[in-house]
Amino acid sequence: MFICCHPVLSVDARVALKMRLLGGLRTDEIARAFLVSESTIGQRIARAKRTLSEAHVPLEVPQGADFDARLASVLQVIYLVFNEGYSATSGDDWVRPALCEDALRLGRVLAGLVPAEPEVHGLVHRARWDRLLIDRGLDALARAESFEGPHGPYVLQAAIAACHARARTADETDWPWIVARYDALAQLAPSPIVELNRAVAVSMAYGPAAGLELVDALATEPSLQAYHLLPAVRGDLLTKVGRFDEAASELARAASLTRNAPERNLLLERARAAGASAADVNKW
Repeated sequence: MFICCHPVLSVDARVALKMRLLGGLRTDEIARAFLVSESTIGQRIARAKRTLSEAHVPLEVPQGADFDARLASVLQVIYLVFNEGYSATSGDDWVRPALCEDALRLGRVLAGLVPAEPEVHGLVHRARWDRLLIDRGLDALARAESFEGPHGPYVLQAAIAACHARARTADETDWPWIVARYDALAQLAPSPIVELNRAVAVSMAYGPAAGLELVDALATEPSLQAYHLLPAVRGDLLTKVGRFDEAASELARAASLTRNAPERNLLLERARAAGASAADVNKW
């Protein structure tokens, strides 16, 4: 993984190459992670292979400062591999346990290699969604937060995950605290996905109308046009504010965009429920 992160490659090329060669992900799965087309990812991977070959990059593990410089890319690919396992791009399964387990294993190995790096421990926590493993995750977060200095994106996400894990129900979750962490994350690692997650947190903290306003602002974001969770979130918030006809349309659009069968079925079921609610309202 560190060899694939040679500085002769761009950061995006490093991560895409590792996800394909070492993470075992398909081109379409990698494309979803980057919010770009499959052809773009295919070209990116091909160029990366060619660049490494032409540069005669040695097959050796980097040392010292060179190792540290490549660490962020290694963390990113482990994170993305776990996400694909946790929320499969396509197929008949909600999750792909083998990918989750491999990401967990790599995270533990990396934590052993660089035990003084807080972002590594933050990343390990981020993967600990299993309730049986949550205590280990909280321990990893505590270790990450024990280091001095500002927190990186994985520690912030670990803190958000820990807040969810500690709450027994959604109503007991400290949503304003989570919004504040997403505010910090948006400053540190801005992306449309972070903004969408922040909008969900805002809706939980301050009401669906507040969240819907933020989601509507993302409607024209080019990278989210084929991202099914944007209309899924918007459909959910429209349902909560009583705009059932619009909600049904958005949920149906979300279902058409996902290639994961169980997720599609759930979204279609919610679209039908919103449509039924709209019909009931229109009767009156």
